[in-house]
Amino acid sequence: MNTLEQLIRLASNQKHTVISSFAPMDLSLLLHKPAPDSWSILECLEHLNRYSRYYNPALAKAIASNSGGNFLQTISYSWLGKKSLDMVRPDNGKKNTTLKRMNPNDSQLGRQTLEEFLDHQTELLQLLDKAKGANLNKKAIPVEFFKLLKLRIGETLEFMVLHQERHLQQALRVKQHLPDKQNAA
Repeated sequence: MNTLEQLIRLASNQKHTVISSFAPMDLSLLLHKPAPDSWSILECLEHLNRYSRYYNPALAKAIASNSGGNFLQTISYSWLGKKSLDMVRPDNGKKNTTLKRMNPNDSQLGRQTLEEFLDHQTELLQLLDKAKGANLNKKAIPVEFFKLLKLRIGETLEFMVLHQERHLQQALRVKQHLPDKQNAA
């Protein structure tokens, strides 16, 4: 289980990783694919952007409408939340198939993908801070691919941070195996 403070630290570290590890790189290296069916660094970030475009506004709405009380800051988990978190944990080595609309493979991407990720990360950090005054255990976030199912606010925040960690680790592995490491920054 993660606390909001742990999630804030991890999300902040993720932002720093993108700034220090990927922002200085040449676009050609950010677009390099280790294999035709694997993702480049920018494709990893674009995948995360697609999730953020949906979940950040949903979280903002849910936090705003479930704030103002004196709530326990402990995240409790539903069955769906546990399943979702288990799938995206960075230490889960099982490869998951993503939904077609969330798969950025062969998308036309540029530096704006990286900038958008950093904007989303700033927004997520603000949401994590605002969540300190919200009911984290309120089922209020419709699941992106099946909106009749809802996740709790705390579960969704943790899902976002862990999902990002998983794909940032993937992007760092891509960087480690770039063909021209002296240009990798």
